[in-house]
Amino acid sequence: MKKIASGVYPVMITPFTKDGGIDYTAVDNLVEFYIQSGCHGIFAVCQSSEMFFLTEDERVALAKRVVCAAKGRISIVASGHVSDAIEDQIRELTRICETGVDGVVLVSNRLAKKDESDDILIRNLERILSAIPEATFGMYECPYPYKRLLSEKVLSYMAESGRFAFIKDTCCDAALIKKRVELLGGRIQLFNANSATLLDTLLSGADGFSGIMANFHPDLLVWLYENHRKNPDAAARLQPLLSLLSGIERGLYPVNCKYHMNLIGIPMETVTRSRDYTLLNELDKLEMKHLAALEEEIRKQLFAR
Repeated sequence: MKKIASGVYPVMITPFTKDGGIDYTAVDNLVEFYIQSGCHGIFAVCQSSEMFFLTEDERVALAKRVVCAAKGRISIVASGHVSDAIEDQIRELTRICETGVDGVVLVSNRLAKKDESDDILIRNLERILSAIPEATFGMYECPYPYKRLLSEKVLSYMAESGRFAFIKDTCCDAALIKKRVELLGGRIQLFNANSATLLDTLLSGADGFSGIMANFHPDLLVWLYENHRKNPDAAARLQPLLSLLSGIERGLYPVNCKYHMNLIGIPMETVTRSRDYTLLNELDKLEMKHLAALEEEIRKQLFAR
């Protein structure tokens, strides 16, 4: 099983051209932005990447391009299985594995329907693990089309299988994350997707962050991850700010994120496939301008120490 670095993993957005195709030049620039911000890895071909709105060939090409742009400098993980039938998912995941990513990310709600039991999920999981023996896997509790949180039974199976390197946790519950970390016992890394609970979960043994806000201010999240024990007072001051800033997630994401990227020097169109990007209005833009200014003020105070 490949080693997956702990730390901060942005859930990568997909830049599009004006006519709706993938803008690979902007993809390259975005990968470089993540790396220069100190990120330890990238989660490509995920919900933020609009993977449910990409063709299979586009999902594969995107994963391959991110691997190429990263040039081995950070860990790259990717998902991309959106089909209902397990046979189709195996084909999709095999193609993602062949792109050279360090980890292939399974989506919990793809493995069983909402009304199906964990036993069915585990049986489908066994089929995938057997079909792609060379892959190092991760697991993502993706909120779309429904959120399926991992039970203790499923977590135990995953840990005992020896095939999983990490979990992208979306429970947003610090107490539950602490319990999960204890259950996993270091056999699988756990990455929290929720900014508000991040500091508490890092102190409880979580291995990093993989969420939306790493697209807006990855360097601040990297600082918290790397310094929360060395500089606890500053970490305690930063955490409430990160929590408040995360309210941006409830806006017109990922359209607002693409506008924000332009503000901070990463040019791309605001075109998306998952949202009506023409709904971005002047108030949305003003909020992003205020966010960028506030982020810069936080950096001045934090990094001047």
